[in-house]
Amino acid sequence: MNSDWFRVARLRHVFLIYAGALVCGAVGNLINLPLPWMIGAMAFATALRLSDREVRVPPVTRPIGQMIVASSVGISFTPAAVAALSVLFVPMVGGALLTIAAGFLVAACLMRMAHVDVVTAALSSIPMGPVESAHLAARHGVTPGPVVFAQTLRIMMLVVFIPPALVAFSDSTEAANDVLRAIPWTPTGALLLAAFGAVGAVIARAVRLGNPFFVGSIGGAALAAALSLPVTAYPYPVLVAAQVFLGVWLGAVFDRALLRNAGGFIRAAVVSSLLLIGLCIAMALGLARITGEAWQVMVLAMAPGSVTEMALTAKVLQEGIAVVTAFHLVRIFIILPFAPLIISVTARLARNGRRDDGQGKDG
Repeated sequence: MNSDWFRVARLRHVFLIYAGALVCGAVGNLINLPLPWMIGAMAFATALRLSDREVRVPPVTRPIGQMIVASSVGISFTPAAVAALSVLFVPMVGGALLTIAAGFLVAACLMRMAHVDVVTAALSSIPMGPVESAHLAARHGVTPGPVVFAQTLRIMMLVVFIPPALVAFSDSTEAANDVLRAIPWTPTGALLLAAFGAVGAVIARAVRLGNPFFVGSIGGAALAAALSLPVTAYPYPVLVAAQVFLGVWLGAVFDRALLRNAGGFIRAAVVSSLLLIGLCIAMALGLARITGEAWQVMVLAMAPGSVTEMALTAKVLQEGIAVVTAFHLVRIFIILPFAPLIISVTARLARNGRRDDGQGKDG
């Protein structure tokens, strides 16, 4: 009897969490926020955590949300994107490596401003996404809240400022969310996309790639799109569900102690996010001169995160979507699979540096 009551209470808790998240997402959608369902769900879960209320949802929702979002991005890797990749491969790899270098530069500034450890600073500054950075933070024993906050803050700043600024220079009046709803899909095409995304995730997990549900799914979907298989986008409600799943998971990471104890970090995260975005825009303008691509396209291509919104903005502008998608995917495939190694080496070098400093003082 007690177990039945507990099961009912658990289901009721999950239902109320997602119902509240959907309501907040609907409000965000009404005011035309970028990624409204994710931001709304994250705001709802964050508000609950800041009021010291529990947010417990099935763990499987996170990988499901990751696979849906990742395969939705991977489908943009069409033959046109493959052609763009072959022509601009060196600038794409160079741009990805320069972004990592810029992330370490910003991390050094964040360490000085917020007085945090090197792992927290690196995970907060290198553009690898909130979900991925939180996973690595837990693995390295650092508090994930500040890391998720910094990554999420940067993404929110990107999607709030860059697309509207670039769209303002164009003649298009179509809202990004309307474009997303209008993307054509078929039941068989969506199921085929889901199958390729799931198989990619299984393979990535089998070979122990970092964050397999995202990296593997985006790889499987990209392969299907590059081979011109009859895959299509998901219906809009599926994308809404994925945004809600990830938004609730991200918001649940925050708690009252984070804001109470991390006032200095929050201010430093704002400054460091602006610094990284500024560095990437400067690199984009330089790459535009080198490659001959439009500067608007390169700003979208070099944006440190938010591939879905950047590619969607390129679609609204009807310019450079293949280039934007290819740049982001190359950076994703360079950063995410190697992020565990990058952070592990960074942590090891930091430990060795502290040990050497201690020996120097002893001597």
